[in-house]
Amino acid sequence: MSSLARPSTTTIIAATVGTLVTGFIAYAIYFDHKRQTDPEFRKALKRESRREARIARTQAEAQGAQQKEAIKAAVEAAKEEGFPTDVEDKEAFFMTEVARGEGLCQDGSDQVEAALCFYKALKVYPQPSDLISIYDKTVPKPVLDILAEMIATDPSISVGRFGGSDGGSQHGIDD
Repeated sequence: MSSLARPSTTTIIAATVGTLVTGFIAYAIYFDHKRQTDPEFRKALKRESRREARIARTQAEAQGAQQKEAIKAAVEAAKEEGFPTDVEDKEAFFMTEVARGEGLCQDGSDQVEAALCFYKALKVYPQPSDLISIYDKTVPKPVLDILAEMIATDPSISVGRFGGSDGGSQHGIDD
């Protein structure tokens, strides 16, 4: 009697997807209209955005403070370990630390540890200012920044006219 055909599964799925897409588009239009016309809604969005920015800034500052503490601790630990005094030992130590630092920089695993290796090599190098200029050309910037913080925490490193007492005069540079 009734020759009503049942809709196929693909027709049902297509209708469902079409309804969902239409609903999503309608919501997007509603949201955009509300954002443009409702001042309270705009204020709420701005407040939320500022709150998220403040949280992100606070987290970044906390992470920076933690990294500075880790840098200070690493420098103190390196000082406590001590450094070789014999010329051949210094040379071997220097080569080992530079190689370790380069390896850590390449795999990017621990930038503080990589900077610590370069710091240790710098401590035994006879001309730290020359080595810093080499580091400036070869070491990645994030590691170089950490190394600069390490150098700043250790006043015993003479880096020429930038932090030491030689004023660059032994390199033929007069102020």
